[in-house]
Amino acid sequence: MSSPEYFIREYPLQQGALEIAYIEEYFNEFPERKGQSEIIQRLQGRESQILMAEAGLSGDGVTVVPVSYKVSHELHSNETDPKLLDLVERLRGVVDFANRRILYNWLGATRRDWRGQGHFRALTEEQEVWAVGQGFDEIIVKTKNRYYDMRSALDQLQFDVIKFEPAPDNLDSKVYLRKRLGPFVLDAHRSRRQVTRA
Repeated sequence: MSSPEYFIREYPLQQGALEIAYIEEYFNEFPERKGQSEIIQRLQGRESQILMAEAGLSGDGVTVVPVSYKVSHELHSNETDPKLLDLVERLRGVVDFANRRILYNWLGATRRDWRGQGHFRALTEEQEVWAVGQGFDEIIVKTKNRYYDMRSALDQLQFDVIKFEPAPDNLDSKVYLRKRLGPFVLDAHRSRRQVTRA
């Protein structure tokens, strides 16, 4: 039995920001949703990638909908944006920024009814192809302890926990993970992907 093929669309900044803002509003369960202007402001002037997995509705055969997405950008040691500066400070001592390129997985999710079907893996593998080609040394992800599905997906994708920040409510504790990059990472890819540049 052949493995399924995943359909991925890579977006330029302006169009991608609009698509992601729409998706954040309609199928992301996280309490803080990102708007188009915030996404553009964050990604403008830095190396970034916006990916979306699409799939046909069950029993329809015609209607294609977004089912998973991933937004990542370069993270610098000398960030000036307060949120990114705070992130860099929290990573000091566990991430080496000197003469290295760090990619930060900023946003991403999969619709509940599409989870466990390999869409997020396909997006991650496509992201890794791009990141290795761009010369990034590692990918960093931050999540919360409460997001068990995300932690499980990252574990299967071989991300290593590098820091745990306890919170009064342990479910709100922050978990930082990393995956080192290189051509060897691409050898472990399993998904068949068809990528369209929007």
